Amino acid sequence: MEYRTLGSTGTKVSELCFGTWRFAMESDGTVETDRETAHDLLDTAWENGINFIDTANVYGSPNGTSEEWIGDWLADHDREDFVIASKVYFPFDGWGEPGPNDSGLSRKHIRAQIEGTLDRLGTDYLDVYYIHRWDEETPIEETLSTLTELVEEGKVNYLGASSMAAWQLTKALWQSDVNGLERFDVTQPMYHAAAGDEVQDYLDVCADQDLAVCPYSPLAGGFLTGKYERDGDTPVGSRADLVDYFEDYYMSEEGWEVLDEIRAIADELDATPAQVALRWLIQQRDFSCTPIVGARTVEQLEENVGAADIELSAGQYDRIADAS
Repeated sequence: MEYRTLGSTGTKVSELCFGTWRFAMESDGTVETDRETAHDLLDTAWENGINFIDTANVYGSPNGTSEEWIGDWLADHDREDFVIASKVYFPFDGWGEPGPNDSGLSRKHIRAQIEGTLDRLGTDYLDVYYIHRWDEETPIEETLSTLTELVEEGKVNYLGASSMAAWQLTKALWQSDVNGLERFDVTQPMYHAAAGDEVQDYLDVCADQDLAVCPYSPLAGGFLTGKYERDGDTPVGSRADLVDYFEDYYMSEEGWEVLDEIRAIADELDATPAQVALRWLIQQRDFSCTPIVGARTVEQLEENVGAADIELSAGQYDRIADAS
C-alpha cells in the first residue's frame, strides 16, 4: 500500500479509504454489516495498510452505531496510526423525534453533534470533519466560522465538503479566503468511471484549488465489479436487488460501455474489474484521488485492496476515460 498527501494538507493517507456506511445499515429489513463483521473488516483494512477510515454520525441503525463500533475497535489500537473522518448535517435519530434545530449546519447543530461523534469514536479529535450536504437555510459564513472554532480548539484537523454543486463549493472557498476562515481541504463527491460529465465542474474546482477528492460509490454501487450482465438475472442480495433505483441510476448504455472496457483491461492485467475501476480513480491526473471502498465481506475488501498492486498504462487509463 502506498501513501499520499491528502490534498494540500501535511497528512499522509493510504491510496484507499475504508468506508463504514454499511455498518449496522438496514436495507429492506436486512442488516448489511453486523458488529463482528465490522471489526473483521477494520482488521483487514489495517492489516493491508489502510489508515484512512470514513464514517458519519448518521451511519447505522440507530444512528451513531458505525461511529460507536469504530470507537470500540480503536480502543485496542493506537489512535495516532489512523486518519478518521466523520460528517454532520442530517437529523440524528438518537434524540427521538427531530426538533427544528436537529439538522443542518447551524452553529447550534454542529456544536451538539461534534461532541457525540467524538464520544462514540472514543477520541479527542477528528482528522477530517465533513459537511455532509449544503445547507440552504444557514449562511455558509456561520457554518465556516463554527468549523474554524473547532479547528482552533483542536477538535478537528481539516475540513471536508461532501455532495454539493460546484458553485457552492466555490462560494465556500471564497468566503473562507476573504474572511480568514478555515477552508475545505477534502471533498467527497459521488464519482466513478461510469459517472460521465455529471460531476466534472465540481472536479475542476478541486483540481484548481488542490483539494483532495475522496469519492464515494467508486464502484458504482457494485456495478463496476463486473458481477452484473446485460441480459442476466440480478444476483440475490446484491445492491441492485436491495435498492429500487439501482438499475436506472447505474445501468445506462454508457455504463455498460465503460464496464466492457474495464473488463477487457482486467483480463490484460490479470486483475478484477473492481481493481481496475479503483486503480483508474487512484491514478487520476488532475487531482489527488483516494476512493472510499465499502466492502460487505472480508473477501470483497481484500479484492479491493488489490487495486494498490496494479498499475494502468497511459493507454489503458485513456481507454476508460474515453469510454466514460
